[in-house]
Amino acid sequence: MDMHLKNLFARFHEQFGSGPGLGPGSGTCLLKVEGISPPFIKSLYRAAAALYRTDPWKRLCPVHFFSIRVGKDSDWSGKKQPFPCIQFIGGDGGDLGFHMFRSANDAKKMTGSREAIRVPNVEVFRVTYELESLMFPSIKKMVKSLLLEVSGTDRFPVIDVARCNSSGGLQFRNPTIEELRFVYAVMRAVSLVHPLLQQDTDASLKWSRVMNFEPFIETVDAQWPPEMVKGSDLVAVTVSHPPGQGYEEKASSTASSTPTKYADPPREEHFTDLQLSYYGVGLRQCVMCEREVPGEQSLSCNQCRAVNYCSALCQKQHWKETHKPLCGLYKGMMEREEELEIKIFIFPCSADQPCKWLESLGIHQKGMWCRKCSCFSHCPFGLLPVKGGLWDSWGGLDDDEYPVDSPLTVGFLSPILLSGWLEYYNLRSLPLSSPVSDILSHPLTLYYMLTSLSINTKNLLLKGKEVIIHYIGPEGELDWMPAFAEIGHLLNGTGNIQIVMVGPGVPMNLSGTTSGISSRVRVNLVRGLYQEEAGYISSPHVVVGLNCGLDNYASWVGALHLIKSMGVPAFFTDQSEISCANAKQVFQSAGLHVTQPVTPNPFRSPVRNHGPCNNLPSFSNGFLFGVNT
Repeated sequence: MDMHLKNLFARFHEQFGSGPGLGPGSGTCLLKVEGISPPFIKSLYRAAAALYRTDPWKRLCPVHFFSIRVGKDSDWSGKKQPFPCIQFIGGDGGDLGFHMFRSANDAKKMTGSREAIRVPNVEVFRVTYELESLMFPSIKKMVKSLLLEVSGTDRFPVIDVARCNSSGGLQFRNPTIEELRFVYAVMRAVSLVHPLLQQDTDASLKWSRVMNFEPFIETVDAQWPPEMVKGSDLVAVTVSHPPGQGYEEKASSTASSTPTKYADPPREEHFTDLQLSYYGVGLRQCVMCEREVPGEQSLSCNQCRAVNYCSALCQKQHWKETHKPLCGLYKGMMEREEELEIKIFIFPCSADQPCKWLESLGIHQKGMWCRKCSCFSHCPFGLLPVKGGLWDSWGGLDDDEYPVDSPLTVGFLSPILLSGWLEYYNLRSLPLSSPVSDILSHPLTLYYMLTSLSINTKNLLLKGKEVIIHYIGPEGELDWMPAFAEIGHLLNGTGNIQIVMVGPGVPMNLSGTTSGISSRVRVNLVRGLYQEEAGYISSPHVVVGLNCGLDNYASWVGALHLIKSMGVPAFFTDQSEISCANAKQVFQSAGLHVTQPVTPNPFRSPVRNHGPCNNLPSFSNGFLFGVNT
């Protein structure tokens, strides 16, 4: 009888264990992986939770295979991508998760009509979102000790590598640190890419529940967690469906990135009359004498193509005085222009004519958008004539085009961690045609700093405590308070934030006022220079400066010395990589320890302007770095 019960239980466990048809849970544990660190385990679970929130199983089934390419082949041992094929399981029943294979051929061999087929000597990398109540004790212990992020409300990813031996039995092993690094980048990229899949209605059978998708290939940048950065903090990840679509690797690609361009047909823009050429005709300003000349008569640097001149005399003088040491940096940024462009939005990403762009959206001179052009430049910051309702504040956009003033209930009470715009738009069910990201760039950049870049502030929020931010140099933000209320909803029921905005742009009649823009976010306004006013306000946990004109170093000297003496973490953004890089050198010369590399900000505004040197692209809050972090 005992043997009968044992066999019965074994069959039951084999059928309903982790992964449909693959057998019992392996009992592997990431803490046993050689070379892994607790911070990277936390990053893995955070990436898995971000992917889970996008719910790929709504549309994807095991029959949908995707090719994955992370960086270059030379980045991985054996000069080969570890698991370059992925499928999602559970969309048609069974445990939720995804499997990764050594090749698309292996994936097809192991995919049956209802469950995975055991193929001898074929390895599959498994990530299964298991209910906490069903997890092995070793995994539960790890989750509890490291305070790992939950996926959904009660699931955690369980990660292992399964292999069927020649006798049909299953073997399990812990993944290697390299394989985990690979799957981290995959989870980050797939969460951004899979919502972009377009259904192929002609190929889909009317009676079938399985969707067919149009051929798809896209490259996105995934950001390595700080503990895994090697050379560059970004890596290009290419996702294609079906597998095997061709692409070419540029010979000039860096070791950590493979920016590629594919011959996809250009998407039709809604406002083609606003598309502007960054290198076409029109007036160009000489970077040396500031004289404006027609574009066809201007000269540009032959090496970087980033700066324009009215004459060869100005070009020669500028080369000697300023441009020579910066030319290489300018050239590097111009080469990254395509890589840095945000491609997910369907509204035109050019604001050289902001009034015309706002008019095309029907929001010109309305609500918070009044501060996005020069029509209200006569009105002091913080004093725009806004009626007061949220609909009016967002300029009368349709109800589904702006975030509603309502809480988000996502999982346990814990701040919602976001990695970029697509994840946020999916969370708020906003169409990609909504322009609200242009204003939300400031509050969501601040939220990203508090929850993803600063460990101290993140821990305080997780414990339900208050975080005090000194927000220096505010201007347009003073008119965007309704947008900052979104931070309170993203806190998801835990922690509080006090933002003290200090700067000469604060109107005299608003200085000293306090407003509770949401139940968890309070804003204090103080007029004056930061170094003169900081002694009269509460000590901060973090200092931030967004789009604060870092090129104008003279006005920042006193603030930098104060930040250095306080020793608190500080984060800064600016429109261009060059201004951030120059500011970083100045900060270092002032004795500040710059620990955060200049990196593209995932919540930069997608509306692009020309940079200070005419041709250089720039974004609001485009790049960021930290000091004393």
